[in-house]
This record gives sequence, structure tokens and C-alpha cells, in this order.
Amino acid sequence: MTMPFLTAMLPGIGGQMRTLPEDFQVEEHPLYLPCGEGEHLYVKIRKRLLSTPDLVLRLSSLLGVKAQAIGVAGLKDARAVTTQMVSLLGVTPERLDRLKSDEQLLSVEVLGRHRNRLRPGHHAGNHFRLVIRDVATHASETVPLVTDMLVQRGVPNYFGPQRQGRSGQNYQIGAELLVDPTRRNRLSRSKRMWYLNAYQSHFFNDMLARRLDRLDRVLVGDWAMKMENGACFLVEDATKEQPRADRFEISPTGILFGSRVSWAGEEPGEIERAVVAESGATPESLIEAAKACGIRGERRSLRVPLTDLEWALEGTALTLSFSLPPGAYATSVLRELMKK
Repeated sequence: MTMPFLTAMLPGIGGQMRTLPEDFQVEEHPLYLPCGEGEHLYVKIRKRLLSTPDLVLRLSSLLGVKAQAIGVAGLKDARAVTTQMVSLLGVTPERLDRLKSDEQLLSVEVLGRHRNRLRPGHHAGNHFRLVIRDVATHASETVPLVTDMLVQRGVPNYFGPQRQGRSGQNYQIGAELLVDPTRRNRLSRSKRMWYLNAYQSHFFNDMLARRLDRLDRVLVGDWAMKMENGACFLVEDATKEQPRADRFEISPTGILFGSRVSWAGEEPGEIERAVVAESGATPESLIEAAKACGIRGERRSLRVPLTDLEWALEGTALTLSFSLPPGAYATSVLRELMKK
């Protein structure tokens, strides 16, 4: 599926990403810090060329604990330098001596004890420091125009291409699994949900693409999200609510279908129904299938705020730093700049 650019009227700066792992650096913002007591030891780990799942396996082996005893708040890229918090059940600080620093495991810092295990989503977003090399000569004029628009209107909250796999076809497997219980049952729950989530995200990206020119406008029938806490409400008076959207207090949402999530009404609902109809589905058929699969569904904001933005251009190398909320992809910013 072709995903249009919000800044299509501006040229791309091109360039190359991840020439070095240090060109893509991510630091996770904690949602909370350990309280000082409990069975879980919280540590902050900085790593290089090591994915989060591989980190968990490495910690499990070296510390002698089951992988299920290790909690993380988010998945981080392998081809990068990343920092994230990890919880370890039943591990003492002394046992961390088994973790020797090397070219992948750069540092381990003890933060303290806490009562609960870290779970996916238990973070406040990520701060990125990225280097794009060999950018176009017009980058000094183009970068501020693109980033100003993203700051003002929001970054399109597309799911990144990694959700669909190298072939880009994960959503098709998800569509098949949704209506084939025998095939579903042959997969582990995590694998099954990965493909089903890919099907949800495929629909969402299409819905966002059709609303892209109005991603910062709320319409009657929208389920608008309060950006401070993620709560949604039905928009009945768009004129009244638009000033809140202009201040980025609320944003329109798209549906990640499920058994309990509400579909939009009026024009936003027509867009959602048109997208699923092109795949031969209806809201009713997706709700029934989601019940059988245990998918509750949710609403996802069509845009996310771009904050803490700084950039510098040295020769043909552009350095960007910015923060995004949980669930948002740095690639959504990069694609608007690079146009590829």
C-alpha cells in the first residue's frame, strides 16, 4: 500500500540512514522509577547491535533466570545504540557481575527494586538521536519547512514497515488466520497475535492515508483521543472541539478492529467501513472474528506530537534529535524528510 506524505509539496532530502549503528540512537523515557522495594530489580541497559528479544535471551542465560522473569517496556531496534529499562525477577545486584561489558552490552546500571514487572507500554516514549548522511544540497532550506509542519500538525502515526515483514505481506497471513481457527491453533499465541496485529495495522494505515489532509481536524462522528491520558470520546460538535485539536490536546483516531472497540460514525465511519469493505469484510464480520481470536481492539491517534526537536547540518550530514510518545515510529519522521 502506498502511504502518502503529509509534506508531499516539499522535496525529499534523500540520504543514507544507519551507515553506523551510532547513527540511530534511542533512549527510552521511563513512565515511572522503581519505588525501592519488591521482588523485581530494575536496571537500565545500554546496548549496541542487540535487539530487545536477543537481550532477553542473553540475560536469561547469563543470570540463570527464565525469560518470563524478565520484563521490558518496549522493543528496540537491533541496528542501533539503544537504552532501555529492564526488570529482573529474583535477581540480586551482586549477580549482575556476570554481565560483562562488550561491543554489544555497553553498560548496566542498577536503578532499584519495584513491586511489579515491567510490561509492554510501561514507558513514556522515546528520545531519538539520528544521523542522515549524504543529504541533498537543499536540506538547509527544506528541513525547517518539513519539521515545522510536523510540529504544527503532528506526525502521521503510520505503523512502520517492520510490522509487515520483509515481504510486506504479514497482513495477508493475519487475514487468513482471522477466519481459520485450525491454522491459528497451530501457532503460538505471540506469533498468532503478531500476524493479526499486522492485519489491524494494515487497515489503520489505509484509513490514515485517506484522512491525511485532515489528520489535525476533528469531524462529527470521530472518536477523539485526549492526548494526556489516551481516553476517547465521541465528537458531536466538531466546531466546539477543534480549538482543542489545534492545541494538540485531542486528536482524531482510527480503529484497530476488535470485539469491544467502537467504530466511528458519520463521515469518519464511512471511511473506516469503506477501507474494510475493499477487503471483503464488514465491521460486523470483523467483530465476530475478533471475538473468536480474543482481540478486544482499540482506537489509535491519527497523529502524534513531535517534541524536543533539534537539528544541525554539518556538510552533508544531518543530525536530528526529537521525542515521540509510546507506539510511534521514528521512521514516520524520517520518511517525511527523506521521501523514501
